[in-house]
Amino acid sequence: MNDELMLERFTLMKDRIQEIQGEDLVKDPYREFFKKTAAFLIQMIEVREKLQKGWLDTANIRELEANNQAMYQDILPKQYETSYGNPTYAKQMLGEEFGQLLSFLYTEIRDMIVFVYEERLFDMTVVMELFIQIYNLFEEETVSAKDVKEAIYWYISDYSDEMVGRRVREGVDPDLDFATNIIMNQDLTDPRYLYRFGEYVTENEIRMSQFLSSMPKEQLEAMARTFTEGYRTGFAATNKDISKKKSVNIRFQLGFEPMVKEAVLQFEEMGLKPVIYRSAVHRVNKKQHHRIGYYGAIPNPQFEYDHKDDQALCLDHEFVQRRLRVLQVAYEQVKDLAGVHGGPACIETFGETPFVPKRNPDACTLSAHQQKLQVSYDNEAGQIVNRYIKGEERSFTIIAYPSVEIGSRFEEIFRETVKLNNLDNQLYRQIQQSVIDALDEGEKVHIEGMNGNETNLTICLHELKHPERETNFENCVADVNIPVGEVFTSPKLTGTNGTLAVSKVFLKGLEYQNLKIRFQDGMIADYTCGNFDTEEENKNFIKENLLYHHDTLPLGEFAIGTNTTAYVMAKKYDIGHLLPILIAEKTGPHFAVGDTCYSWSEDTPMYNPDGKEIIARDNEVSILRKEDVSKAYFGCHTDITIPYDELGAIWVERRDGGRIFIIENGKFVLKGTEPLNEAFAS
Repeated sequence: MNDELMLERFTLMKDRIQEIQGEDLVKDPYREFFKKTAAFLIQMIEVREKLQKGWLDTANIRELEANNQAMYQDILPKQYETSYGNPTYAKQMLGEEFGQLLSFLYTEIRDMIVFVYEERLFDMTVVMELFIQIYNLFEEETVSAKDVKEAIYWYISDYSDEMVGRRVREGVDPDLDFATNIIMNQDLTDPRYLYRFGEYVTENEIRMSQFLSSMPKEQLEAMARTFTEGYRTGFAATNKDISKKKSVNIRFQLGFEPMVKEAVLQFEEMGLKPVIYRSAVHRVNKKQHHRIGYYGAIPNPQFEYDHKDDQALCLDHEFVQRRLRVLQVAYEQVKDLAGVHGGPACIETFGETPFVPKRNPDACTLSAHQQKLQVSYDNEAGQIVNRYIKGEERSFTIIAYPSVEIGSRFEEIFRETVKLNNLDNQLYRQIQQSVIDALDEGEKVHIEGMNGNETNLTICLHELKHPERETNFENCVADVNIPVGEVFTSPKLTGTNGTLAVSKVFLKGLEYQNLKIRFQDGMIADYTCGNFDTEEENKNFIKENLLYHHDTLPLGEFAIGTNTTAYVMAKKYDIGHLLPILIAEKTGPHFAVGDTCYSWSEDTPMYNPDGKEIIARDNEVSILRKEDVSKAYFGCHTDITIPYDELGAIWVERRDGGRIFIIENGKFVLKGTEPLNEAFAS
């Protein structure tokens, strides 16, 4: 449909919504919901009109802040108890029959903020049409929840071509440059630019931007160089040809634009154009509450958590099949762009106030059948993506810095983190080779906890048929995963048994208390935590957020972190509980549940700096790809770290029955690793 016809549809919807403000055609208690939601839509239409007149160029910082607060205020924690975005409030006010449905509608309509700022006329129009369609249902004498649910279902299904198609293109097309234009063309020393994104902005994003803008240009360039060189080195270390790639996806949180701008320039020197897209809008594109892309402050994590399973309203077999067909077509349409896309380069943050979610009994939840459908979709969608952005040809890099939220010593911790991200690769490579040599003498590794940690786990290793030229462990320094350092492997599942425990860990923004996972032949056999009052709630929490609705997952990775400097920094500033897994995984042994580190590229030979081939790229699950690829992958990989102060011992069981201790009582004891203990004494 051309823009003229779409504008006509938009204008009709705008006029109709404005009329609703003066109507009383809908009965109580629904009338207030529609009037309030219509008022939000009118507010966003008025914002659009201001943007079209160039308001962003002339508004002062106070006006921009007031507008930003007005757009997000209804879902902020202080207002959330009386927001229709809260499924519990919606149920109280609108009844059990319509509460969830209209709370979903309200949540979907809030994406208007993004549509207005990016001038996405189609998206604005169709979501307004959905609102009017459901409003019309409530104008009738009687209305059924079935009719409302069907309206939502067909809205998501019918428009999934456009919604998914755009999302796929956003991931590979540098010409969709809304964010890139802001970063490269605005004055980043003036924090007003932050309000151009349409994201929620707080003092934290402003302070981060000002802090980075105040740095000498050489320092910003150096920070960016660590980041971009990590990306380039990731290709080189895996013998992948970066010259075949034409684009890189840069992900970050608002406030980091001064560093991102330098990274864009450096990537362009490598022949890579930036692909910068925001975290997903539209329910059809979202993956629970996780944000993938760039984003601002999160107005209310509980709001996002409450709506993470809203797809339950439409998830059935027919919808899954339609999404897969749409995804396939979308990638086929951009196959040339996808073929030259290099993968993501991510800037993460840590130090934000920890979020401990509250279970909302009124929120949507997936049934057991829907959980299986979601797992099936994720599996098949992953295969489609890999056909167009091939795992054996792409790479990535991740780096992390503290958020302003980390506290009064933010700048000091930031400087320490910059040093951490630039530790001596060569030194760690040599030390880690000593660890690998010891590990390669064994057939099993034993991990035992201390100080109340109940870990007692045996890791089974693959047999080295030619130890003179083969190894089980990768010597990982600062390339794709910054900072250094770790050695890691894909364990042999058969014979991997025992319990993994940790007193507290934060995984993908969620806190787990007293997490315990029992493995049997490398597969999760049981699990629990101490987050909730009942065992059922604890198990459901883990299954939803750690197992991603799978009945079980394999132990995809075992690693020994060697970055004692990071551990000591965390202790010094009392921020261990705030570290991202990117850094935390280097501060002790860690164990990843899900796919191996080599998923989708197991057949690509990998070599350590000493020339030995890393042969542990598969396990008994991933090898099933040769028979049925749908049984080989799970689409997740979550690292769980035991800190040194909860680590009693790591020792290698040699083939002759002897033992080689690597760590005892939280300290490295293997010959050649002594420098790692120097950080503990500092």
